[in-house]
Amino acid sequence: MAIPPDGAQASGRLRPPALGLLLAETRSLFEFNASLLLSPVLMRAPRGDGHPVLALPGFLASDLSMAPMRRYLSELGYDAQAWRMGRNLGGLARTRAALRARLAEIHAASGRKVSLVGWSLGGVYARDLALQAPEMVRYVVTLGSPFASDVRATNATALYEMMSGERVEDFAELREAIAGDLPVPASSIYSRTDGVVNWRTCLLRPSDRAENIEVHLASHIGLGVNPAALWAVADRLAQPEGEFRPFDRAGPFAIAYAPPERAISA
Repeated sequence: MAIPPDGAQASGRLRPPALGLLLAETRSLFEFNASLLLSPVLMRAPRGDGHPVLALPGFLASDLSMAPMRRYLSELGYDAQAWRMGRNLGGLARTRAALRARLAEIHAASGRKVSLVGWSLGGVYARDLALQAPEMVRYVVTLGSPFASDVRATNATALYEMMSGERVEDFAELREAIAGDLPVPASSIYSRTDGVVNWRTCLLRPSDRAENIEVHLASHIGLGVNPAALWAVADRLAQPEGEFRPFDRAGPFAIAYAPPERAISA
């Protein structure tokens, strides 16, 4: 009898991360403390050019969860913006118009394209925004966002459906588009030790302006404060508008990244 690969059921469908990984999400506190201790190193990241960055929180989270990310990006020279929509209770359909209005507000005030950094469900929103308004979006970075493959393979699916009133099978065409190629450069940062979403649902199709960046041993809750993830976000956003170069895994956090071909062979 063939043994299904890790994270997959015999039917071929993906399954949520195991209970052990979910319980290990408590290590996110250590990731946050590590970023504080390594802040002098993190500040050596490439400086920003002042363009606006909209930070989108994950499911059940608020702007408070993205405060460390916004502060870090602000100190690097970006115009970091909160989403200002309260707690993210889910619902792709019901948030689309408000999010596009928020993007348009930032774009109009700055006169510049806006980069989007979305954590978990916030990354799904970010990819959708890039499809809706590519003329206003400069770059998309997602952190542990389940937008590809079997998006039901998370430990938050049932709660999402209950809170949002949506089923993950709803809006099939929209979800397929979100999982496809974007009209703007994009990076997906993920971890195989994510305890909330199956890491395979975070994989985009690599291209000449899209890439996957795997961070070793990161948790789902900690991805937004993990020092290696923060460095990768800063590096990606520092690229000149309209340009894309693959992420250079050298540098102070080199040991924390998997080689790029590892995601392709998954």
